[in-house]
Amino acid sequence: MTEAVRLRDIENDKARRRAALTMIGEYHEQQLRVLLEHVRHGFEQLDAGEIDPFDLDNLIHRYKRSAQKLWTFCNGSEHSALTLEWGREHGEPEPDWWEAGGARRHR
Repeated sequence: MTEAVRLRDIENDKARRRAALTMIGEYHEQQLRVLLEHVRHGFEQLDAGEIDPFDLDNLIHRYKRSAQKLWTFCNGSEHSALTLEWGREHGEPEPDWWEAGGARRHR
């Protein structure tokens, strides 16, 4: 089995950008699916009578905030990909985008 090439070891700028774009695109899609599972679960809860439409509305707003934070992170493609790569190599937990989109606390 061959070991994957690290982004920072790719010397050709164009090839590094292309690899970073691919990596961050796959990550973005995977993380959007995770966030959308919260929305799917919310609709299931609504249908089961466990939450009301206002609770679901709040959940959808949280999804929107979380997805926006994820998009902002992923928009810096090469830098974001290098950040993810470094974190994975060093055993750092990946960002929890659902938590990132939680309600803002006012001081």
